[in-house]
Amino acid sequence: MAADNHQIVVPTLLDVRKGNLGQVGRLLTRHGLMKVVIFFGEGLTDLLGGQVLNSLKDYSVDCLSTEEVSDIDIDAVVDRAFQLPAQTEAVLGIGGGKALDAAKYTALLRKWPFISVPTSSSNDGFSSSNTSLTIHGRRISVHAKMPYGIIIDIDVIKKAPERFIYSGVGDLVSKITAAEDWIFEEKNGRMRVDDCALMLSKKAVNSFVRTDFGTIHDDLFLKELVDSLTMAGISMEIAGSSAPTSGSEHLISHALDRYAKQPQLHGLQVGVATYLMSRVQNHRYERVKNVLTRTGFFDYAKTTGMRLSDFDMAIDKAPEIKPMRCTYLHVAEYRQLAHRILHEDPILQDVLSR
Repeated sequence: MAADNHQIVVPTLLDVRKGNLGQVGRLLTRHGLMKVVIFFGEGLTDLLGGQVLNSLKDYSVDCLSTEEVSDIDIDAVVDRAFQLPAQTEAVLGIGGGKALDAAKYTALLRKWPFISVPTSSSNDGFSSSNTSLTIHGRRISVHAKMPYGIIIDIDVIKKAPERFIYSGVGDLVSKITAAEDWIFEEKNGRMRVDDCALMLSKKAVNSFVRTDFGTIHDDLFLKELVDSLTMAGISMEIAGSSAPTSGSEHLISHALDRYAKQPQLHGLQVGVATYLMSRVQNHRYERVKNVLTRTGFFDYAKTTGMRLSDFDMAIDKAPEIKPMRCTYLHVAEYRQLAHRILHEDPILQDVLSR
C-alpha cells in the first residue's frame, strides 16, 4: 500500500476553565471574530444567554442572530443556514447535542468557523467533526466540520445533571476497547491503524484514569474529563474516521438505540458495553472495572433500568450496524463469548435488569 499524507484541522481556540462563559467576547475578539450567530440548546437562552450576550457587547462583538434549536432535521438545518446574514464570521453552538450539531453543520454549509461551547460532558462529540442529524426520520451520523474553537466553562459543566457526567465517563473509557478493536482489525487485514491517532486516544484515557479525585463534581476531575474527551475528538480527525474512539462497544450502543424499547444515554450504554468488551478482549478489564467502580458509574447505571435481554440482542445486531468493519463482535466465536460473559459476570448481572 502506498504511503499517503493528509491534512488535518485541529482547534485553534481552546479554553477550558472556570467562569469563562463570561469571557466569550474577549476570546472571540482575540481571534478577530467580530460578527457571530448563536445556536442555543432548548431553554439555554434564558439560562445562559444574558451572560454570553453581555460578554459580546463588552467587547463590541455583533450578535447577528440567536435561536434555540429543537429541530435537527437536515432540511430544516439547511433552510436555516442559508437564511443567516452573509457577513457572519463565526457560528457558536451553546448547549448539548442538537445545538452543537446544528451549528456545526451550518458552519460547514456556509464555510464559517464553528465555535463549540458545550454545556455538558456527555460525550466527545463537541470536539469532533461528526454531527448527528435526522434524515428521512432516522438519526444519521454525518461528517461536518471540526471546531475552530472550543470553550468550556467548568462551572457550567458542574451544574449539568449527573447522568451527563457519568455518560462522559462511559464514553471516555470506551477508548480502551475501541483501540483494541482497531488493532484487531489491522491484524486481520481490514484497516490500517494511524499510530498518531492511536497514541492520542490512549493518552486521553490514561490522563483521566490516573486523576485523583474526591467526587465527580471536583473541578480537577471535570477538567480532566473534558480535556480527555477533547483529545479523543481530535484523534478522530487525525485518523479520518471514528475508529480510534468507537469500536464494538459503540456498535452495541447503536444497536440498543435502534432496537431497544427504552434506550439510555449514549455514554451510559457505551460504558456498560465497554466493560463487557474488555472482558471479551481480555484487555485491561481491571482498569475499566476500577474506573467505572471508583467513579460510581456502575452504581448509577444500575438505576437506569438497562436490560440484560437488550444487551443479548445488541450483541447479535452489532455487526450489521457497521458491516464493513471487523471488530471482535464481527467474529462469531467472540459474540458467543460475549453472551456467556454477559450471563456470568457478577457486575453485569448486578447492573442490568432481567
